[in-house]
Amino acid sequence: MFIPAPHLRRLGSAAAAFALVTLFATPARAAGDGYVRLAHLSPDTPAVDVYLRSSTGAVKPQTFKGVAYGAMSAYLRLPVGNYQVAMRNAGAPATAKPVLTTDVDVAGGSAYTVAGVGRYADLGLRVLRDDLKLPDSGKSKVRIIQASVKAPVLDVAGKNGTAIADNVSFATTTDYREVNPGKWNVQVVPTGGGRTSVLPCTLGAGSVYSLIVLDDKGGGLKPELHVDAERQGAVPLGGVATGDGGSQAGSRLPMALLLAGFAAIFGGALVMVLRRRLRVG
Repeated sequence: MFIPAPHLRRLGSAAAAFALVTLFATPARAAGDGYVRLAHLSPDTPAVDVYLRSSTGAVKPQTFKGVAYGAMSAYLRLPVGNYQVAMRNAGAPATAKPVLTTDVDVAGGSAYTVAGVGRYADLGLRVLRDDLKLPDSGKSKVRIIQASVKAPVLDVAGKNGTAIADNVSFATTTDYREVNPGKWNVQVVPTGGGRTSVLPCTLGAGSVYSLIVLDDKGGGLKPELHVDAERQGAVPLGGVATGDGGSQAGSRLPMALLLAGFAAIFGGALVMVLRRRLRVG
């Protein structure tokens, strides 16, 4: 569940490598594939190990260790087919009986979030269908994933009073709603009164987001804005947008690799040009 883009340091090397492979896979392959991301959204459930396995063996089984509450992965690009997600207590052997399992049928061009939700006593794995269809360039699209038990019901709105969602119950997810793009101060308020939490952020024009409301360890609520899809590219990104600076890159590692790739290409081209000039001279 759980390879939060802004926290790749939490992953084992195999999981991090898999995340990078999915990030740099070719767009041509993406057309026939689907996307799955994983999330741990149960406030009182300890860290878990999560296993992803293809029913047909189309993809090598993946294991994500020590995944804690609040973690959400980037999207994994997967071939069409059936996949099993299993959750075991952190550190339990791979042969141990899973605490929870669920199946997700991945269709081409579709995206899903598989999340552990609810309290530990009635914990369940839920498959959410993600709508990554980009809105018009004059709108943004956002939904609320309610994972706070401290505020069992809450309202979400802009500081200017523009409502995004009302009476959102714990362990539920709203439909996507179109709102005006731009800089927002998103306010999350427990229904009936309570401590307000504010998330300064920028909603990009023509982009899609999931706003997750978590319990903050220091008290109160912790809203996080995750990028589902951006108009700049057709592929879903799955990063986290926080602060008033707008969408932030989830991890510096992929960007560093990308820049290194550009540098290698540029350097290679420069060497070829110099060689040609030397031959001509």
